Amino acid sequence: MQLKHLKTLLTPQEGAAKVTCMAWSPNNSKFAVCTVDRVVLLYDEQGERRDKFSTKPMDPKYGKQSYVVNDMVFSPDSTKIAIGQSDNIIYVYRIGEDWGDKKAICNKFVQTSAVTRLLWPAENAVVYGLVDGKVRLANIQTNKSSTIYATESCVVSLACNVSGKGLLSGHADGTIVRYFFDDEGSGESQGKLLTHPCPPYALVWGANSIMVGGCDKKVVVYGREGHVLQNFDYSRDRSEREFTVGVSSPSGQSVVFGSFDRLRVFNWALRRGMWDEAKPKEISNLYTITSLAWKRDGSRLCAGTLCGGVELFDCCLRRTIYKNKFEMTYVGLSQVIVRNLSTRTRVVLKSYYGYEIEEVKIMGRDRYLVAHTSDTLLLGDLLNNKLSEVPWPGSGGNEKFFFENETVCMIFNAGELSLVEYSNNEILGSVRTEFMNPHLISVRLNERKQRGVENNKKLAYLIDIKTIAIVDLAAGYNLGTISHDSKIDWLELNETGRKLLFRDKKLRLHLYDVESGVKTTLLSFCSYVQWVPGSDVVVAQNRGNLCIWYSIDSPESITMFPVKGDVVDLERADGKTDVMVTEGVNTVTYTLDEGLIEFGTAVDDGDHDRAVAFLETLEMSAETEAMWKTLSRLALEAQQLHIAERCFTALGDVSTVRFLHQTNQIADKVSQEMGEDGTSFYKVQAQVAMLDKNFKLAEMLYMEQNAIDEAIEMYQELHMWDDCIAVAEAKGHPELNSLRGNYYQWLTETGQDEKAGEVKENDGDFQGAVNLYLKAGLPAKAARLALSRPELSSSTETVSRIAAGLIKGEFYERAGDLYEKIRNNQRALECYCKGGTFRKAVELARVSFPAEVVKLEEAWGDYLVQQKQMDAAINHFIEAGCSLKAIEAAIAARQWKKAVHILDLQDDSSAGKFHLKIAQHYAAMRDYEVAEQLFVKGGHIKDAIDMYTSAGRWEDAHKLAVKCMTEEEVTALYVSRAQELERDGKFKEAERLFSTVKQPDLAITMYKKNRMFDDVIRLVAKHHPDLLSETHLHLVQELEAESRFSEAEYHFMEAGDWKAAVHMYRVHDMWEDAYRVAKSHGGAGAQKQVAYLWARSLGGEAAVKLLNKFGLLDYAIETAANNFSFDFAFDLARLSSKEKIPEIHLKYAIYLEDEGRFPEAEVEFIKAGKPKEAVSMYVHHKDWAGAQRVAESHDPESVSEVLVGQAKFCFEQKEFQKSEAFLLRAQRPDLAVKLYKDGDMWSDAMRICKEYLPGKLSVLQEEFEKETSKKGARGVEGLLQQAREWEELAEYSRAVECYLKVKDDSNTALMEKCWMKAAELSIKFLSGERAVEVIQVLGPRLVQLRKFNAAAELYLNLDLIKEAIDVFIEGEEWNKAKRVAKELEPRYEDYVDQKYKEHLKNQGRVESLAGVDVMAALDLYAEKGQWDKCLDTASKQNFKILHKYVALYATHLIKEGEALKALQLYVQHGAPPNPQNFNIYKRLFLDLINLPGTDGPESYRMWADLRNFLLQLCENVSRSAEANSPAHEDFEQMLLIAHYFATRSAARGVEQLVSVAAKLSVSLLRHTELIPADKAFYEAGLACRAVGWENMAFIFLNHFLDLCDAVDEGTLDSLDHSDFLDTDVPFEVPVPTKLCVTAEQREQIRDWVLMVSMDQRVEQVLPRDDRNTYEASLVAAGTGLRSLPCVLTGYPVLRNKIEFSSAGKQANKEDWNKFLMATKTTHSPECQDVLKFISQWCSGLPASGFSFH
Repeated sequence: MQLKHLKTLLTPQEGAAKVTCMAWSPNNSKFAVCTVDRVVLLYDEQGERRDKFSTKPMDPKYGKQSYVVNDMVFSPDSTKIAIGQSDNIIYVYRIGEDWGDKKAICNKFVQTSAVTRLLWPAENAVVYGLVDGKVRLANIQTNKSSTIYATESCVVSLACNVSGKGLLSGHADGTIVRYFFDDEGSGESQGKLLTHPCPPYALVWGANSIMVGGCDKKVVVYGREGHVLQNFDYSRDRSEREFTVGVSSPSGQSVVFGSFDRLRVFNWALRRGMWDEAKPKEISNLYTITSLAWKRDGSRLCAGTLCGGVELFDCCLRRTIYKNKFEMTYVGLSQVIVRNLSTRTRVVLKSYYGYEIEEVKIMGRDRYLVAHTSDTLLLGDLLNNKLSEVPWPGSGGNEKFFFENETVCMIFNAGELSLVEYSNNEILGSVRTEFMNPHLISVRLNERKQRGVENNKKLAYLIDIKTIAIVDLAAGYNLGTISHDSKIDWLELNETGRKLLFRDKKLRLHLYDVESGVKTTLLSFCSYVQWVPGSDVVVAQNRGNLCIWYSIDSPESITMFPVKGDVVDLERADGKTDVMVTEGVNTVTYTLDEGLIEFGTAVDDGDHDRAVAFLETLEMSAETEAMWKTLSRLALEAQQLHIAERCFTALGDVSTVRFLHQTNQIADKVSQEMGEDGTSFYKVQAQVAMLDKNFKLAEMLYMEQNAIDEAIEMYQELHMWDDCIAVAEAKGHPELNSLRGNYYQWLTETGQDEKAGEVKENDGDFQGAVNLYLKAGLPAKAARLALSRPELSSSTETVSRIAAGLIKGEFYERAGDLYEKIRNNQRALECYCKGGTFRKAVELARVSFPAEVVKLEEAWGDYLVQQKQMDAAINHFIEAGCSLKAIEAAIAARQWKKAVHILDLQDDSSAGKFHLKIAQHYAAMRDYEVAEQLFVKGGHIKDAIDMYTSAGRWEDAHKLAVKCMTEEEVTALYVSRAQELERDGKFKEAERLFSTVKQPDLAITMYKKNRMFDDVIRLVAKHHPDLLSETHLHLVQELEAESRFSEAEYHFMEAGDWKAAVHMYRVHDMWEDAYRVAKSHGGAGAQKQVAYLWARSLGGEAAVKLLNKFGLLDYAIETAANNFSFDFAFDLARLSSKEKIPEIHLKYAIYLEDEGRFPEAEVEFIKAGKPKEAVSMYVHHKDWAGAQRVAESHDPESVSEVLVGQAKFCFEQKEFQKSEAFLLRAQRPDLAVKLYKDGDMWSDAMRICKEYLPGKLSVLQEEFEKETSKKGARGVEGLLQQAREWEELAEYSRAVECYLKVKDDSNTALMEKCWMKAAELSIKFLSGERAVEVIQVLGPRLVQLRKFNAAAELYLNLDLIKEAIDVFIEGEEWNKAKRVAKELEPRYEDYVDQKYKEHLKNQGRVESLAGVDVMAALDLYAEKGQWDKCLDTASKQNFKILHKYVALYATHLIKEGEALKALQLYVQHGAPPNPQNFNIYKRLFLDLINLPGTDGPESYRMWADLRNFLLQLCENVSRSAEANSPAHEDFEQMLLIAHYFATRSAARGVEQLVSVAAKLSVSLLRHTELIPADKAFYEAGLACRAVGWENMAFIFLNHFLDLCDAVDEGTLDSLDHSDFLDTDVPFEVPVPTKLCVTAEQREQIRDWVLMVSMDQRVEQVLPRDDRNTYEASLVAAGTGLRSLPCVLTGYPVLRNKIEFSSAGKQANKEDWNKFLMATKTTHSPECQDVLKFISQWCSGLPASGFSFH
């Protein structure tokens, strides 16, 4: 976001005139500024001053100067301003909505202290902070205030969150407190949130965090729970001052802080989740910013200053113009102001979720606004300023928006329709539909108010092209689904959503009543239809007729009149409804009957009087009658009885009119007499209930008023005697019997005998009742009564009459019951059987006729079979023993298991017929095993096999067949069955059968016959893989013969013979396919070859075009030439590449030459421009004359070649003279030399060379020499011969070379002789340099032959002294080497000596070496590990050499872990103060103190030796250049430690000195930077425990265990040192590499420490002395003074002390005397040695000393 200065609203003054506060109104229209003179200035949104008013003090007597305005805030409705003052009061001013409205105080709230800050988050609630730290709430309605919470510190700032539901208060002590009116489900805490380092004057609650600025020049960002997220520190910026005020943008995504001359801007980076600082706005001479206010739409920011100035800034991220109609100002990531440039109206578009608005579009005739964020969709109606934001996760921007409906936006996306109601932030509803046409969707949202309906939101849409769904969007359920038989092309709900009109593709118009679910066809051939706005009237067009339904509830009532054109539109305005019809070029208007439309509206509005008045003006017609009916129903529902009476009068319903007239008379009378609403009178209510046929309600109304007679009278009038008598009985009416009599009389008069019988029965006259029942033809009822009454059943005559009636009416069961009752069992049994009541018949038979039971069971079964109750029949047949019937019944009932079970129990062969039927069922159910058993049992094996084969279970079928048939039969059966399947086209099944009987060839034949070649190949591959390729090729022949080339090609490929496929296509002139196959399968070469052949088949220009297309022209020419198709090649070349013609001539010539057609070849060579090739051809064929002729005619340069060729031929023919003559004629003597040389005729070669090529003679001679040397012994002899010849010719250099070339390993003497000869000649006759070269070659050769003296002599002859000496050294002739060096070149004497020493060293002859070089000998001893000899030899040298090797030996011993031996080495030889040895001494010391088990008396000698060694070392160092160096101090400390260890070992050996030993162990703890800490604490702890110092023992051993644990972890960082605070025990110690104790010892210590801590008998405190310091610490805790340590115990020497001569050496008197006494009494040599050492160390003992004896 950027700040751009727009204008200065208030000019600053010269001095301080602080703008105390400012505020923007929530509706963005007003801006208020309070100046230093306590006047509130009001500006409009353009920054023009429009109004002002003065504030007033709490008490006028104190005057205007008695207070300052600290803060002010607008009310949410922008009509009031609350002013907080320092004189303990808040005034609320009503400023009105318009400029110039009267300003009046409407509320005031007096406080106990000054008001500092104000917020107005809700309509009637002002929140404010006080100087006394309270945050309170003032209620504008009740004029009362209450405390929200109180703190101890002044409120310096208040801030609310973006929603205004939470607030923060900042206090002078840095505390920030949070409070929520509603946490909106965030779950964030309330109360004290955090403490800022300085007072939070600039406190802002942004969208995602809290930002605080103050006098520390920092802006700190805190998270939701008060943890620091970011810190912007400007404390190092000298130009920056404290932050005085901060403000957040309305969206909370930008924050501005004010300081001196500067506004700092921070923006929330949504993607990174943190604040970024933008470029600050710096304005010089602005001075301190005291107040900031941000306009609620986010577009403007105002800053007030210390000097009274107010500056207006424009805030925006960016600004764009959309379609030159709208200006989009992005004031934040989530807020955009959209302004219409023509109307100057604007809308503030804001994401309430804080998401970044990505793009804003204006759609739908520039009225509707659409914007996306990452997770939501923003929609708006710019006309009505209604905005919505709905959740909308990323859809890829593929939505389609429809704005046909003014109240709702329809959005289609991925087959889903979503509806968003403007100003509603939730999706109204979503449905799945593929139909996006707005004519196929109808939405109605509260368009016409209905009585009793609050929220009426309905949607109709297409589920599919023939199905409409209607949904209640408010309740969220489906109201109905309409399935239609034709495609629907238009639909629309009426405004109340109760009726739906829709039209189908056949132009039929239908009406659907949503409440009743009734669908009615209104019209055919409907070309136009529309609801009249504001009513339920329908206008439609049918061909030439205009059709109007004024009462859609009566669809049959239709008004029609003819029109000539087509209806195009319908308008309703100013009380008039017009239908627009185009008739040719004219538009004609037809006006509808507004009265009829008005009726519908009146009814909907519930104004029935208006509806009646309107209907009375109309003549009676079908439409009018329908309207009267509707109005009558509605009037009755509304209990407007007079209107209902008028309606029924109009309808001619006389009876209802008469009844209503009576009712209205009663109601009117009640109204007149009682002055009440007559319709609520009970009689009226009862009459209305009767009219509605709700008689029970009427009865209830009468009974509530105790009007029993009237209720009885009502029922009597309605002849509802049962209800009448029931009321009389219930109320004990005196006329009850009379009523009953009247009722009976009425029943008999009206012939209701049954009802009269019931009355008689109720009265107890049972005989009369029976008579009446029989009279009424109800014998069953009479029988029921007779059976229940013994007096009737005992009468035979009555029973006979009833039974006769029952039998006549075929009530056999009742008749049987009656006969059984009178014990006429035979008749009863007959009746039961006739009536099919076999259960009762069987029960009766079991008692009375046992022989009949079986027969009855069978009859019962037969009866049940007739009744199709097969299940029930089975058991009865079994009971009757009719097994076959039982099986039949079980089969018919599909009780197959039961049928099988019964069948299994049968032995009768007649039951066999059922096996097949049951087996067929099981086969159909795929229970093949059971089916097989049944087939086999029934002897139907072939059926079983067929079952298996038809089920594809060939193996089972085969198994069964094999069991029951021979192999030939099985094969025959299977083959015949397979052939049947083949005839039926079931080839797979047939194949399986063939395979089962191992007849794959038949299957192959079958497939081949049916031309199913893929299956043929598959089977051949499976059964005859060796014949696969052959089969492919065989199939190819058939397919090729049938011209099925592509299939043939496939088989060629499968057979791996693509070339044949290409050939096939070539033969059939299908070159494209041939080329394709070659390209796919044959690679580049084949592809080119086919293209070439194709071109060749075309010839001429066509061939050239084709080859150019493939880019193969050059290739084709070359191929044609190579294949001897020279005519084709010439054609191609002439047409396209003339430059290639010579090349083709050449190839043609070569071809003719190969064919032996030389004259023709000669012609072609010459045409090709290659006469030389023609010459070569004749030369090759020895036609010298022809060659000569062509050469002379066409290529004179080739004449010499012809002569050369002729010469070579003559040479081969051994005609050497001729050959030589030809070559000389051709001027080629070199070739003559070569020929002679190759023919081993060296003399002739030399002759020619000498005569014609003298310059090449030497080279030829060398070649001759090489040749001779290659020939072995003969070659050596040749060399010697040659050498002698050269020697004779005085060619000494060549002679020497020949002698040097002599090499014959088998004859070294000869070689040596030749080489010596060469040396002799070179020394005598050659130049010095050449002679030296020769000797340097010969010397190493002679040395190789071990002729050292000869080689040396040669070197000496040429003064090569060094080389001669080296030869003598190599031959180990040391004396000769020395003599030569001494006599000829003395400077090489040392060189000889050095080589001699190396020789001795390599030979290991140390004793000899010692005589020559002692140091080398010593190094050799050391190298071999012969240290004793080394040191013995070194000791004979000087002190320095000795200690060099002592140090080397010591280092070796230390590496080997022999530290004790190393110590003894230094004890023996002394400790020189060489700095290079210091690391050895330190390592030696460390290795020794790390040795385990060295704290006992037996280790005294080791410690004493170490101590004495270190004393000697320290004395030596103090006298050296290293005196007082850090190393010296280290050695002094090591000496002290070694002394303590030695003294401790000595004291351990004397019982009286155990406490001294313990003190020494404790003192060693201060040296744990050198001593392993675990060892020191372990030994100190054990020593203290041994002398009973349990406190110290516990602390030391506990610390030892902590150390062990730390060593296991590898770090001492977590070690607790609290016990050793204020002591000199070091904390920073090295981690021991390994522990000094075993795991068992460690566990023992752990157990002891645990036991002591459990006993609680020791305190975990170190003992203290007079200094109030740990007794073993040298440094006093309070003063830091350092005491000297006792030379015996290491404890600090405080009072009783003994001083020694040496400075800084003292002892505790008590310990010293104890030690002296113990030494005297025990004569311990160790203790005596300790005293002796102290005497030496401390320069003598004190006066009361000890004499050593």
